[in-house]
Amino acid sequence: MRWLISHVRLYWYLFLLMVLGALGNAVLAAVVPFLIGRAFNLIASPSPYVRGLIPLAGLLILSQTLRSVLQFARNAASELLAQRLERDIRDELYIDLLGKSMAFHHLQPVGEIMARATNDVREINYMFSPGINLIVGSTAFMLMPLLGAQRYHPALMLAPALFILFYILALIQYLHELDPITQEVRERFGRMNTHLTEVLDGIETVKAAAQEEREIRHFRHLARRFWQAAVHQGDVEARFIPLLLIGVATAGGFFHALWLYHRGALQVGDIVGYVGLLQLLRFPTFVSLFSYARVSTGLAASRRILELLNQRTEVDQNPDGYAGKMRGEVEFQHVDFAYPDGHVALQDITFHVKPGMRVAIVGQTGAGKTTLVKLINRTYDVTRGRVLVDGVDVRDWNLEALRRQISIIEQDIFLFSRTIRENIAFGRPDATMEEIIAAAKAAQAHEFIMSFKDGYDTVIGERGVTLSGGQRQRLALARAFLTDPAILILDDSTSAIDSATEDKIQRAIFAASKGRTTFIITHRLSQIRWAHLIILLRKGRIEAMGTHEELLETSPAYRRLFVRE
Repeated sequence: MRWLISHVRLYWYLFLLMVLGALGNAVLAAVVPFLIGRAFNLIASPSPYVRGLIPLAGLLILSQTLRSVLQFARNAASELLAQRLERDIRDELYIDLLGKSMAFHHLQPVGEIMARATNDVREINYMFSPGINLIVGSTAFMLMPLLGAQRYHPALMLAPALFILFYILALIQYLHELDPITQEVRERFGRMNTHLTEVLDGIETVKAAAQEEREIRHFRHLARRFWQAAVHQGDVEARFIPLLLIGVATAGGFFHALWLYHRGALQVGDIVGYVGLLQLLRFPTFVSLFSYARVSTGLAASRRILELLNQRTEVDQNPDGYAGKMRGEVEFQHVDFAYPDGHVALQDITFHVKPGMRVAIVGQTGAGKTTLVKLINRTYDVTRGRVLVDGVDVRDWNLEALRRQISIIEQDIFLFSRTIRENIAFGRPDATMEEIIAAAKAAQAHEFIMSFKDGYDTVIGERGVTLSGGQRQRLALARAFLTDPAILILDDSTSAIDSATEDKIQRAIFAASKGRTTFIITHRLSQIRWAHLIILLRKGRIEAMGTHEELLETSPAYRRLFVRE
């Protein structure tokens, strides 16, 4: 609630306008039965004064015209408040997600995040409009019969007072029962959305294994569980007791008014006006069935969003950290690293790389090669020890300055659903077309780009699905070359390139590596040979370190990588 109120406070004037509009609307709605009651008294009097009805009709028209203006202002303020809150919360969540560490994103299902960032944020919008808007309006309506009844007779306050008392008790019980159900509905929707996202993301694997029917059955199971939770919520809403109370209150109030009439305490028009006031209770009764469910769902959605926002971010931005121009010196000092689940990936890693050196990191699958290079740009933070860049602990660097001067090309190339030009210039949006073309030529990508009808303006699918593996990797190389990093990290980045193209790219990488520190994770002997330093990893530890010739002579494990028994 404090988090929501902190957002509402920014637009207090809209909330105030909504409240004032709701109060004005309720007061002017109560004017209608008063005026009609007076009209009945005029008509039922021994000498009817018909001309007195004209001023009453004028007042009725004037009051309801003003009421419509106030109602418009209330609804407009409510909708504007809800839309602005949705915008601000969505922005806050998006910025927070971009600032969280990769450890967080690796553990959090994308579908669950998407459900919270889209549907749950939207539910907060609905909570305020129409939810809270209707609650404020219905509360004002509920007070009118209580305050207006004393105009006819103080005893007539009994029926609306008892109704309000039992209404509040029933509402507390209703919300207590509804709260865990709405939370379950949101959670089941998140699980269903997670499954859908994962299947669509891995659609090639699903189709290749002919598992469409199994995934359909699984999705139907999750959809049915979501449906069951939603139906359970509907069952609770259907048993909303105030719907019965309004009938009892109206009947009780009517008979009470008739009894006072027979005692001579009321006139016919007073009974008409009083019953008209009791009818105002129908509005809060019926809209509360919908509005409080919206608020309960919105609060459940708020908890899920706040849960994401409050999750600790292991990697901070360090905006006041070191931000100098990078030379490319890298040093690992007794580094250990373990993932959040406790799995130890690296142990006692120590080495020193001078600026401009080419370093090859080799080892069997699972040895920790990719994890090691991701410690350099703080994708992860070390568990023990230090990683130094230019003699400064990476944790003391300004994170943006550190990562802007380091480029990583991974095995799983990600390309955005944008033009080829935008993908190459992603790290440098201000790059000129000439610089983009030069980077593409250096990565041996210019020729195949120009074979497309729209050239550099060709729009590619998400993850580059409209391109071959080799084409995607060459675009990633071009993107890295364009940023002109001080440290270049290539994680098996030529694995999908044919041998004819590989030789050209090898020369391009060799040329690009001059003057910058280059880390290469690879099993290709052609790339390992020209490294100044080779680091052989085995089960998260350094097994051997040296040049290619040195390791062939001194390390049996290194020889086994290239020589068949």
